[in-house]
Amino acid sequence: MIILGLTGGIASGKGLVARIFQERGAHLIDADRIVHELLATGEESWREVTEFFGDRIQRPDGSIDRSKLGEIVFNDAAKREWLNSLLHPKVFQAFHAQVKRIASRSPAALIVFEAALLIETGFLRNMDRTVVVYASPEQQLARLMERDRFTREHAEARIRSQMPLDEKRKHADFVIDNSGSREETERQALTVFEQVKQELEKDR
Repeated sequence: MIILGLTGGIASGKGLVARIFQERGAHLIDADRIVHELLATGEESWREVTEFFGDRIQRPDGSIDRSKLGEIVFNDAAKREWLNSLLHPKVFQAFHAQVKRIASRSPAALIVFEAALLIETGFLRNMDRTVVVYASPEQQLARLMERDRFTREHAEARIRSQMPLDEKRKHADFVIDNSGSREETERQALTVFEQVKQELEKDR
């Protein structure tokens, strides 16, 4: 079994690379999806978060509006730190549980853990190999404004809240440059996938 950490910056293209790996047979664990599940209405984390932030982050049905929550925490470092300290341990606990389930069924599995803050949290040390998906800050900004309809100020705040991609690249075993065409990104992703699969085959 090999656990491949997949990270990058916001709007750098992690999701595209994750889908390519998954389509080739990798088992994908998505940190953001785990967060969605943790914040589902009625869950323990939902109660803690709504108590801390109040009803300003809730929709009429009581569910958490993640866009409103994001707007608050990405502009307030102290609140962002509180939220991360609450959610990150639970995300990693869920990750380990999923790895255990996958390994019990497929001992030679290739598991991809997609997590934006893999390096910042220090959870990188739990990965066998790490992929960083790169795009220039200008591309991140343009994509984020187009994809999420953010203002420039809002998009820049989101990007600033994360470690610069040039710094993340220093921690990578593989870098996939997503600054060109989709086809070029796919080519790089497949090359990485085949290299990791070969390493997995050698260990069997």
